[in-house]
Amino acid sequence: MSRFIKFWGVRGSIACPSPNHVSYGGNTSCVQVVLDGRHVVLDAGTGLRNLGSFPENKAVDHFALLMTHTHWDHIFGFPFFTPAYNPRVKLDVYAGHLHESGGIERLLASQMSDPMFPVPLANLHSQKTFNDFEAGESFTLFGDIQVRTAPLNHPNGATGYRIDYGGRSLCYITDTEHVPGKPDKNILGLIEGADYVIYDSTYTEEEFPAKVGWGHSTWEEGMRLCKAAGVSHLVIFHHDPDHDDSFMGRLEQTARKAWEGCIVARDGMVIDLGD
Repeated sequence: MSRFIKFWGVRGSIACPSPNHVSYGGNTSCVQVVLDGRHVVLDAGTGLRNLGSFPENKAVDHFALLMTHTHWDHIFGFPFFTPAYNPRVKLDVYAGHLHESGGIERLLASQMSDPMFPVPLANLHSQKTFNDFEAGESFTLFGDIQVRTAPLNHPNGATGYRIDYGGRSLCYITDTEHVPGKPDKNILGLIEGADYVIYDSTYTEEEFPAKVGWGHSTWEEGMRLCKAAGVSHLVIFHHDPDHDDSFMGRLEQTARKAWEGCIVARDGMVIDLGD
């Protein structure tokens, strides 16, 4: 058995397949967490298509899909997730921001309805369950994976996740906007002592003032939160599509100099969580 995190999409806002977005990748948010044969997927951005078509994942018969929210860049990949069409696959979908507005099933069905998409949700023949909860609640996946959640500061709402299993912990905190000088207590409580925090680092500190209200944060704020909460590693994530490989290379050098715990996410990157 193995335990690892694999990044299938690390961009925010819109996919950006181009010669200038090769080293870090152009797919939107999708992260796979494999814990001793259990498969947890975080968000359904365009990277979900590649996750589903990857040879080693074709034999998987049970996925838990945790949605932070349902803006386009986090759901575009859902209709193209091949396992969702397989009747032998169990697919459990979770969302914490729609419990009072119709639920995640209704939202995904509307995404795949005329005239936006030719294949309806009903044609996904996997054994689907749709689970709505309120951000801040906790639950268990696969019987022994503990999940805690917290509300994030994002237009229309979003949910942050903490996954604890086998003495290791990782957090997925995107999309969220910070208030300068006021660390988010919801996030600090969720990430305390975590091994890895995947954090919304769409902007730099210099870019942020012009983007207030857009619902995103900076890698510098992520670093401050991680240091304050005793986190081992910050994974810089949800890169702005305008940040090409040259920009991201400079950002990575700056971040590593600022704190040795910084890691910049790339499409295809794997983090080994150990035995």
